[in-house]
Amino acid sequence: MAQVSIDAQAATPSLLPLEDRVAIITGASRGIGRAIALHLASLGAKLVLNYANNSAQAELVAAEINSSSDPSHPRAITIHADVSDPNQVKSLFDQAEQAFNTQPHILVNSAGVLDPNYPTIANTKIEDFDYIFNVNTRGAFLCSREAANRLTRGGGGRIILISSSMVGGLKPGFGAYAASKAAVETMMRILAKELKGTKITANCVAPGPIATDMFYSGKGEEEVKRVIDECPLSRLGETKDVTPVVGFLATDASEWINGQVIRVNGGYC
Repeated sequence: MAQVSIDAQAATPSLLPLEDRVAIITGASRGIGRAIALHLASLGAKLVLNYANNSAQAELVAAEINSSSDPSHPRAITIHADVSDPNQVKSLFDQAEQAFNTQPHILVNSAGVLDPNYPTIANTKIEDFDYIFNVNTRGAFLCSREAANRLTRGGGGRIILISSSMVGGLKPGFGAYAASKAAVETMMRILAKELKGTKITANCVAPGPIATDMFYSGKGEEEVKRVIDECPLSRLGETKDVTPVVGFLATDASEWINGQVIRVNGGYC
């Protein structure tokens, strides 16, 4: 009886759908990126946590993930890289392969910026426009290009780009930001078709207003209240509203979802 029990246990498939798969997450030190990293870790993934500026916060995320693993074999590492720099993006993927001795399986491009002054298009500064497009659009392009060439083929390859429901919301003050994300969505749809034969899928997740530092930046109490009032569910989104969607897209169960934009916004727009 004991032998049967052991054999049955050995035959039981893992309950962790991303066990031993390597996921690169850009912008993983805070906000939505941080929450995605923690969620994918709970699904068994090994994490490459990219950050641009805040190494201390990135290390805290890694420490939280590694707290339950063998110190000699950490499940999460941190890597500094500017996603708008092609050499640094290449290095990010190089270091990911070296750290875990395998090709990465998943890219989640969560790095993003906006102008907290929310200027009209007529008042948008050229340097601010360029900065937004460099991080949001050029960054998504460079990371997607690297992923298309270097993610595992034959199954389990996932490119997930974080867009924004503002592409549909079209609110004044978000001209450059919404345009940068609209370009990402268009690029993703074409990429999904170009990846035919690799079994790598490409999708966008487009959150609505999520209660993060990025959302609150530049907004007063009245503006926050107005956004809440515009949502049919009468609340701001939370990172936990977004992470299960990204987690699902990262697993094998999502294979038939490809070239899609999934708006996660509570009906906001």
